[in-house]
Amino acid sequence: MTITCVLMAGGKGERFWPKSRTHLPKQFLNISGNKSMIQQSIERLERLVDISQVFVVTNGLYAELIKAQVPHLPHDNIIIEPVGRNTAPCIGLASIIIEERFPESTMIVLPSDHIIENEEGFIKILKAGIEVAQDDKSLVTLGIKPSYPETGYGYIESTQDKSYINDLEVFKVNKFVEKPDMESAEKYLDSGNFYWNSGIFIWKTEVIRDYFKILMPEVHDILETMKSGFRYSNRNEIIQGEFIKMPDQSIDYGIMEKVHDIFVIPCVFGWDDVGSWTALERINDLDEHGNVIKGNILNLDTKRCIIESNGKLIATLGIEDLIIVDTEDVTLICAKDKAQEVKTLLKELRMQKLEQYL
Repeated sequence: MTITCVLMAGGKGERFWPKSRTHLPKQFLNISGNKSMIQQSIERLERLVDISQVFVVTNGLYAELIKAQVPHLPHDNIIIEPVGRNTAPCIGLASIIIEERFPESTMIVLPSDHIIENEEGFIKILKAGIEVAQDDKSLVTLGIKPSYPETGYGYIESTQDKSYINDLEVFKVNKFVEKPDMESAEKYLDSGNFYWNSGIFIWKTEVIRDYFKILMPEVHDILETMKSGFRYSNRNEIIQGEFIKMPDQSIDYGIMEKVHDIFVIPCVFGWDDVGSWTALERINDLDEHGNVIKGNILNLDTKRCIIESNGKLIATLGIEDLIIVDTEDVTLICAKDKAQEVKTLLKELRMQKLEQYL
């Protein structure tokens, strides 16, 4: 059995602005540790597969960054999307390229910008998911056991239909749930059968291709056109011409929410998607006043703040629950409870034609 891994690395990480920028988004930053998130992601996967079996889907802006940060990744394993069209076209494109190189493989699809602390436990769960995915038509997802009522994540509800693989519980999925309000998130936490949607999926390549044909025929037809064209023309030219025709749709909405044979493996391996600045409170040590401090900071009577300096001294006095991030050309000051809304600042920058700060 051949295992292939697909890292999705085309996002801009806008909620992590102003450190995450168009030219250097979150997945290429050192958020935790001394390596970038994509470097850490690939190192984890190399515990399971050879680097030749790892593929990265990104856009043209980031191809050179990937080559610089992961120089041992084969050039042909960098798949360039000419435009962003969400996760379904991204995964579909990867599937037809993998089909050519590794027929009858099992695909693991992952974001490139997540933190996973227990790598040994993570690999064990991936191996279990690979076994589950061998059953005809089965799709597998990893569900993170929630530790608090989070409104920024989608959820997966499991049924009581349970089996075991390698001592790990495997449940049949009842449904996928959109990001909830706080009251619903609290109910999900208490229920015990709701999990955060990690965005990590496992399936046989031929199985996901069949589901594209059945549930997303428009995407399937474009994929087939591209695959046929690969035999006669330059691969990148074919993708450039055809991919732009793709609908903008997530794999969750296009396929996962509509399929019966989906299984979830509940996980606890120190996971965080670092979706906004408040994630730093979960992945870093706090000082005695509950602050996350990085860089040249003088703070007095400062509580529960996240402060990061780019070298210039930041002095704070008598403040609480703020995010302050200083970069070379932008300083962000934000209430912590507005961390999920940082993208609205970027919309305003675009409206005011201040793209140089994006």
